[in-house]
Amino acid sequence: MEDKQFNLEEAKIDQQLFYRIPYKYLEENKLIPICEPEPGTVQIAMADLDDIVVIDEVERILNSKLIIEEVPEDVLLKKIEQCHSGDAQSVEKVIQDLTEEDLEIIGHIREDQDGVDVANEAPIIKLVNLIIWNALQMRASDIHIEPFENQLLVRYRVDGVLHESSSPPSNLHAAIISRIKIMADLDISERRTTQDGRIQIKLGSREIDIRVSIMPTVWGENVVMRLLDKTALMLDLTDLGFDPEMLKTYTEIINSAHGIILITGPTGSGKTTTLYSSLSLLNTQDVKIITIEDPVEYQISGINQIHVNPKVGLTFASGLRSILRQDPDKVMVGEIRDIETAETAIQASLTGHLVFSTLHTNDAPSAVTRLIDMGVEPYLITSSVIGIIAQRLVRVLCPNCKQPYETDAEEYIERLMLPEDSVKKGTQTYYKPVGCDECRGTGYKGRISLFELMQTTEEIKKLTLERSAAYEIKKQAVKDGMITLQQDGWKKACAGITTIEEVLRVTEEA
Repeated sequence: MEDKQFNLEEAKIDQQLFYRIPYKYLEENKLIPICEPEPGTVQIAMADLDDIVVIDEVERILNSKLIIEEVPEDVLLKKIEQCHSGDAQSVEKVIQDLTEEDLEIIGHIREDQDGVDVANEAPIIKLVNLIIWNALQMRASDIHIEPFENQLLVRYRVDGVLHESSSPPSNLHAAIISRIKIMADLDISERRTTQDGRIQIKLGSREIDIRVSIMPTVWGENVVMRLLDKTALMLDLTDLGFDPEMLKTYTEIINSAHGIILITGPTGSGKTTTLYSSLSLLNTQDVKIITIEDPVEYQISGINQIHVNPKVGLTFASGLRSILRQDPDKVMVGEIRDIETAETAIQASLTGHLVFSTLHTNDAPSAVTRLIDMGVEPYLITSSVIGIIAQRLVRVLCPNCKQPYETDAEEYIERLMLPEDSVKKGTQTYYKPVGCDECRGTGYKGRISLFELMQTTEEIKKLTLERSAAYEIKKQAVKDGMITLQQDGWKKACAGITTIEEVLRVTEEA
């Protein structure tokens, strides 16, 4: 610790560090992270240098050694508030300023339930509107409202990562949940079981669908709201992140007359967007396209979309059989979950239809072994599957603040399983996130897909008939020219689109 007085007012705060520690924690413990002078070391300012417990906690949170500067409490709190002003707006202020008309709810709100008066009071309406409005401003995909013993936590998932925001008082939890239930046409008196609903809102010219999931927990009901902004849906394949050569090959595959095209990857990897973009390219007046989905996330003009309903017997398999009697040219099945759906999709492809579907596998070659494990005969796979895509979503570096750096490229060859001849020797320029107002201090803004595309060549078909392991199929696919997820990520990192850390984060299990 230095004896001279540290000038916090003139210090430039690293916003990425600032957002790594919850705002309430900074305010309560009167401290603020400043910068990272070198890897593994963080400079912080504190009012109480003797609070060893807090110092130990911050070291664990940041996973770094601390350089601690002593700063007066009033100066610290002022600086924390300045940095926080770019975060979600103050709940108290916006409750006063926001009007009910700022968000228009599409649909009828029921008023025949007990407790509806409290949930329809103006402050609660404004508060729930604020939570949704903030999410839209932040480009969030999900809102999490989570009750704990002494607090109510509101978090937003932005570019795949959760961020804590200003949270309302915990005593408003019941009223907030009731208001959301009313908006989603759910039973506000039922608190013992899960409930799912839907809200449609209009913000200016934007129409947003919100899928609501409510689940009881120890401290009360937990809410997750998935935001589906129709205006933000990318339906152009060129915007998704395809390598130009891969896009050319994929475009040729989806223009085939018949066959099965599979999109694979974990939940939240962008499979649905790729499917919709593919179908939109094929959506012309002379083509009939029918989809069966669970649920229908986006409604696309000119495409017949069906929502599965197992309660009345409308499953993927039964729905697909009915679809084939509707004389479609192209069919999309939301997911192949069982042998019945798989065999029905294969029969559809063998009778002259182009079928799109998804599977939950780590990479493209694993889709073949997954179908065999389900019980599909290998000869049916080789005669129907014409292309398999695996994908992941990585965060895109903020163009306003990213910084280049150089390091030895060879250290990543083994971790990314890259062919040695694909990496030039010596140092390589990469880019790292910094954080600025444009990206809310995260260093990232938006997401892009990593892809690998496996065509079913004669050699791949031979391995499939022999029931070969996925790694053998992958080895052959690479020999046939397949660019792996890791290689595609490497290219995007070298181009300054994303970071090596992001690529490793989403592909190390693939």
